[in-house]
Amino acid sequence: MADNIYDEIEIEDMTYDPTLQIYHYPCPCGDRFEISIDDLRDGEEIAVCPSCSLMIRVIFEVEELPKPEGGSAVQTAATQVVAA
Repeated sequence: MADNIYDEIEIEDMTYDPTLQIYHYPCPCGDRFEISIDDLRDGEEIAVCPSCSLMIRVIFEVEELPKPEGGSAVQTAATQVVAA
């Protein structure tokens, strides 16, 4: 698997999308490498490009990741269903 690693990227060099809960980084193919915040919290360190076979290793510390927001959106949606 190490042969398929295109590069090692510091998480600070990646872009975080709080809406989708993913980090992404440009891929040479024109798409982008992606890895979810949940995968990172679970110890996964390989971001994949959905358009080609390249992968990158993400260098990060779990304790430095954004904190979970507590699922307030899920609670709000459930409250709305019960109220309706």
